[in-house]
Amino acid sequence: MVQNQLSDSLKFASIDIGSNAMRLLFCRVLENSSTAFIKESLIRMPLRLGEDAFTLGKISDENTQKLKNTIHAFYLMIQAYDPISFKSCATSALRTASNGQAIVDEINEIVNVNLQIISGKEEARIIMANHIEQHLDPKKHYVYIDVGGGSTEISFIVNREKALSKSFPIGSVRILKDQVSTSDWEKMQSWVVEQRNQFDGPTKSIGSGGNINKIFSMIEDKKKNEINIDTIREVLNTIKPLSLKQRIVELGLRPDRADVIMHAGKIYERIMDWSQCEKMIVPHSGLPDGIIHELYAEHLS
Repeated sequence: MVQNQLSDSLKFASIDIGSNAMRLLFCRVLENSSTAFIKESLIRMPLRLGEDAFTLGKISDENTQKLKNTIHAFYLMIQAYDPISFKSCATSALRTASNGQAIVDEINEIVNVNLQIISGKEEARIIMANHIEQHLDPKKHYVYIDVGGGSTEISFIVNREKALSKSFPIGSVRILKDQVSTSDWEKMQSWVVEQRNQFDGPTKSIGSGGNINKIFSMIEDKKKNEINIDTIREVLNTIKPLSLKQRIVELGLRPDRADVIMHAGKIYERIMDWSQCEKMIVPHSGLPDGIIHELYAEHLS
């Protein structure tokens, strides 16, 4: 009976190659009186391409081979899932690497994944394709903050419509590798403050990315999928004095999360402060979800 109910559902898949990890998302879309996006599986490969891209300026031969192997494995799983369509995107690490496009070209020759390196502006646009603005309070303004390993995408939502987006080369892996300058921070602060000063009234933030999801999972009160800035600071103060081993063993953080979560938290905290936000909504969605929403929209058209 359940299988019959799902026979008319639509399946999509997306690949996101980030600076700290790669992700493969399988999602089923159920169309009824309302449209539901059901995440059936999210597979994460902790391949830190940003470590090469931001310090060496290129992806090493070793990590290039790991990337190719992972993409091939993802492609085989996509074939087994048999979606209507899928899309593959690479972000900051391959954008930055001098051999990024050459690697993408090699992958597309070997495996039919049509991998594309997208710009920061395009990344911000796809993230916003999740259409979270439809569920927001029209009396409030919002700032959407997506923090990755290599970049941070910020979008202001005014009257439930995206007003302006910008991508900044500030990310958790970049900070870890000391590749973010004071000037980078000043440019981000100046832009955020300038946009915030253009409207009055209360402002709330929306946070996406694996690190804010993890910070949110560590708090006791998870009502309304919201966290306030003081609670974020409390969680970060709990993590800060712990060694990497303690963060992994005592807090259950993955090794590739344990060494960057403080840096990511710092980005969220600063942007909330600059934009005068006391609270943050954590919808647990990001670039892979945005890709799925775009694929569904393309299917409808």
